[in-house]
Amino acid sequence: MITATNPPRFLIIQTAFIGDVILATAMLEQVHEAYPTAVLDILVRKGNEGLLANHPFLNEVLIWDKKGTGGMFAKYRDFWRLLNIIRPRHYDAVLNLQRYGTMGLLTVLSEAKKTIGFDKNPFARFFTHQVEHRFEPGVHEVDRNAGLLRALGITGGFVRRPKLYPSLNDYSIAQTYQSQPYVCIAPMSVWFTKQYPAQRWVELIRALPQDLRVYLLGASSDLLACKAIKTMVGPQTDIVNLAGKLSLLQSAALLQGAVMNYVNDSAPLHLCSAMNAPTTAVFCSTVPEFGFGPLADGSRVVQTPEPLDCKPCNLHGRTHCPLGHFRCAWGIRTEELAQLD
Repeated sequence: MITATNPPRFLIIQTAFIGDVILATAMLEQVHEAYPTAVLDILVRKGNEGLLANHPFLNEVLIWDKKGTGGMFAKYRDFWRLLNIIRPRHYDAVLNLQRYGTMGLLTVLSEAKKTIGFDKNPFARFFTHQVEHRFEPGVHEVDRNAGLLRALGITGGFVRRPKLYPSLNDYSIAQTYQSQPYVCIAPMSVWFTKQYPAQRWVELIRALPQDLRVYLLGASSDLLACKAIKTMVGPQTDIVNLAGKLSLLQSAALLQGAVMNYVNDSAPLHLCSAMNAPTTAVFCSTVPEFGFGPLADGSRVVQTPEPLDCKPCNLHGRTHCPLGHFRCAWGIRTEELAQLD
């Protein structure tokens, strides 16, 4: 247990992708529950800070600009800038969720009283506390992350779900799209083999009740792909392409009010978990046993019923199906997806 005259100060490091930052918010809830007066800071990569706007437990969001101007040396220059901010604060603990070297080095050099991270980090031997990182059935990523908290004397009984805090303005913008019942579909993913095929999304949309409006969600880079899906569906369906039009927190507010949200194994899935929004998670090449399944109360996972020796083929997904058939995606049944109960 941390003991300090002043409120303890903690830094959580998660400089990976959007979904990873969303899942890390569970730790913010857990630390605040155990240490209500603690000063909590978090370090994320540039571009993900908007997720944490309005967060009531956060003191400061530090940003690592690892792709700034200056070529290959930019991220190291920004590394030293961050270190010069972090060291003088003398954190009671730095909790590093990243398993890669740069943030491991930052953790070691932070001069925090406790440095806590996973044993797979190249600098883990220099942490004051190492935690084994392994994938095992039934253990979600938020549970793996929570394992780091044992070094702070936090051993359980806390909130398991991540949580985001859209502003009143975010909810107001979402409300402009909520005049009738709707479903949201986030059809894209960074990885091809995590992405349900466009033609199958079209089949799903056509199978949904006609009184439901369909919102297609995604980043600006997904605009054309969502436009293509809308075109393939045809004009007879009430479908609106919102790709690139909403911020992450505005999207989160919209997801919360949906009859159902259809997502791949990607960031929108974790947005749904953070908002406790109804979720149908489509797993193609990956499996929820990796620990990234949905956590909302009203959630389900849909996969192909066909036993495939090649599934899962990779932890993170691939740019193409190594065997060329992509049966893990094409084998998913539209009629199962379309069930809203």
